Amino acid sequence: MAIPFDRSFSAPYETGERVSPLISRVLTDNPGPFTFKGTGVYIVGNEDVAVIDPGPDTTAHVEALKRALEGRRVTHILVTHTHSDHSPAAAPLKAWSGAATYAFGPHGSGKLDDGVKVEEGGDMAFMPDVRVRDGDVIEGNGFTFECVHTPGHTSNHMCFALRQEQALFTGDHVMGWSTTVVTPPDGDMAEYMASLKKLLARDDRVLYPTHGGPVREPKAFIQAYIDHRLEREAQIIACLHDGIATIPEMVARMYADVDKRLRPAAARSVLAHLIWMEQKGVAARAGDVWRLC
Repeated sequence: MAIPFDRSFSAPYETGERVSPLISRVLTDNPGPFTFKGTGVYIVGNEDVAVIDPGPDTTAHVEALKRALEGRRVTHILVTHTHSDHSPAAAPLKAWSGAATYAFGPHGSGKLDDGVKVEEGGDMAFMPDVRVRDGDVIEGNGFTFECVHTPGHTSNHMCFALRQEQALFTGDHVMGWSTTVVTPPDGDMAEYMASLKKLLARDDRVLYPTHGGPVREPKAFIQAYIDHRLEREAQIIACLHDGIATIPEMVARMYADVDKRLRPAAARSVLAHLIWMEQKGVAARAGDVWRLC
C-alpha cells in the first residue's frame, strides 16, 4: 500500500515562519536520515505562546528560538516525546522564559511504570514540570490544547490538539514524509497500531508533524499508514513461509530499496512487528530464529 508522502517541504533554517493564523514554525538546522529537513519547532499563539518540541540544545538553535520569540511571552513548553531532536532545548528555553514544561513523563515512562526497562537512547535529563495524560486540557491565552496519548514510537509519546484550528501536532507518530520507526522495548507495535486507530477516529483537519510539512487529509493518510503496517506483517509472514527466518534476512528482502543508513532502524521495526505477531500467536521464536505458529 503506497503512502502519499510529500517530500517537497522546504523552509528557511532557524527563522520564524507563519504557517497559519495561530501557528509559526522555526526549522532547526539538523537535517538527516531520521529528521528529514530538520526539527520543526512550533510556536502557537500571538502575544502569549506555547512552544511545541523545542528541539536540540545547540547554541545556534536556542538563540534562533529566542529571536523568533522576541516580543512574546512563552507560557507553555509542550514536548511530544523525549528523543534528542525534540526535547533537550526545553531546558534552556525554560530557564530563559520561566515557562513550565508539559509532557507525559520522562523518557520511557510509559514502560517504566509497568516495570519494563527501556534503552537509554533519549533525553534522559528531561523531567516535565507537569505530567499530562490522555484527555487533559491545557489552557493558554488564546489557545487550548487537548492531550492525546499516542504510545508506540515511544511509550511517552503525546500529541497535542489545538482546538481553535482543529490541528493536531503529531510529533513523530505520523509524519508526512516517512513512516515512523518503532524500536522495542520502549517502542511497541501493538500500541502504535492502536494509537493510529485512535487518531483515525478523530476529526482533525490538519496534522503538523515535527519533521516535514503538514498532512492536509488526515484520515486518508492515517489509513494508508495502517495499511502499510499490515502489509509489512504480510511480508514477514511471506518471509517465514519461504524459510527466511532471521531479521537480517528479512530486512535484506523487505527493504532492498531503502537507504542502507536506515537498515538498522528497519530491523528494529521488523522486531517490533514480530513481537506483536508473537503476542497474537501468529509467530514464535527460538533465539534469533522465527517461525509461523
